[in-house]
Amino acid sequence: MLAFNSTASNWPTFSFIGIPGLEAAHIWISIPFCVLYIIALVGNALLLILVTAEQNLHEPQFYFLAVLALTDLGLSLSTMPSVLAVFWFDARHIGLDACLTQMFFIHTLSSVESGILVAMAFDRLVAICAPLNYTRILTHYTVACLSGAAVLRGATLLAPLPFFLKTFPFCGTNILSHSYCYYPDMLNLACGDVSFSSAYGLVFVLCTFVVDVIFIIASYMKILGTIMKLETQDRNWKSLHTCACHLCTVLVFYLPLISLAVLHRYSRDASPVLYTTMSNAYLLMTPLLNPLVYSVKSRQIQAALRKRFWVQRVIAGE
Repeated sequence: MLAFNSTASNWPTFSFIGIPGLEAAHIWISIPFCVLYIIALVGNALLLILVTAEQNLHEPQFYFLAVLALTDLGLSLSTMPSVLAVFWFDARHIGLDACLTQMFFIHTLSSVESGILVAMAFDRLVAICAPLNYTRILTHYTVACLSGAAVLRGATLLAPLPFFLKTFPFCGTNILSHSYCYYPDMLNLACGDVSFSSAYGLVFVLCTFVVDVIFIIASYMKILGTIMKLETQDRNWKSLHTCACHLCTVLVFYLPLISLAVLHRYSRDASPVLYTTMSNAYLLMTPLLNPLVYSVKSRQIQAALRKRFWVQRVIAGE
């Protein structure tokens, strides 16, 4: 086991936390975590395969879904090594550069996912409010530009954060509150004046998640206004049903994100078990539930799944 330097150091080692008080049961606790990670990886990989292989899914909303699935795969792969290493091998230590790299990918991919959810809200807005212009507005070029903008925004705004953290010395034992590296968590361990870095982190949140939430809410207000003007209740329900998958995905992503942010900012004396639970829910439940939501709620995805598995059964029968 590595020893921690009690004095300030520019090259510290950080320590992950498992589930406090249940260290003896970590190997058993790892079993459901491993199963959930496998389901998340398989589910998102399957979505990518379906959208790529099925001609009926070559539409803007499913292209965005493919980017979302790719982002979720990245999130799962970013956190899975450190989470399972803690449970399986009690490997709790990580160097500064490795921690900053993991932090960059986690936050960048979270920002990309938020941006893709905005693009999907725009897709539903155009489909319901301007259906005659849908194919003219949401071309392949538009889909590529919106997806690329989400990636570029996340990477550009996140790039300064690792450099900010590298300028600070870290004191004490440097025990993180999660099983992965999270910017507010690392910032709390830094010594010296962190007001500028904290302010930049707040600006990042405002320029990404807050702006995205405002746009999504505005989009659905416009969608609801358009739906209410439709003549029949049947048409109202059918139009709203096309948004069900996206609404569920928005809730699955933003509720744990907001809860974890509030917990870090206002509940520093909260139980470590609560921190661990919320942090794992934030980065594990979204990649896990998104494929399940679209498999249950999207008729096109259901049809593609039935077609694929039916064809495989026929081939196996022959």
